[in-house]
Amino acid sequence: MTQPWTYREGVISDTGLSLVGFDVEATDGKIGSVDEESSAVGDSYLVVDTGFWIFGKKVVMPASTITRVDPQERKVYLARTKDEIKDAPEFDENTYKDPDYRQQVGDYYGQFPFPP
Repeated sequence: MTQPWTYREGVISDTGLSLVGFDVEATDGKIGSVDEESSAVGDSYLVVDTGFWIFGKKVVMPASTITRVDPQERKVYLARTKDEIKDAPEFDENTYKDPDYRQQVGDYYGQFPFPP
């Protein structure tokens, strides 16, 4: 079983690499850029600023949704579609680090199959 808040093996080869500012690509196109990241063991995630795609909205992407990072292109690739991301639990600047919110997000993304 995939742990939602843990990076898949081999996704990040340079552990010192900051992903802030990288473009973020869903399986069907760009969704925004990385605004914040956490690489804490068992609690890794990205906060993605979706800009005009979902006007003024941010989303939390658990580390397990990331399939690839391309440091040369400065892109992060996700195993989720734009619609799946758009329908995720609402981001709240004040509660996105709370365990209850994390449980909701983890459960939401956990309902979709993960590619190998």
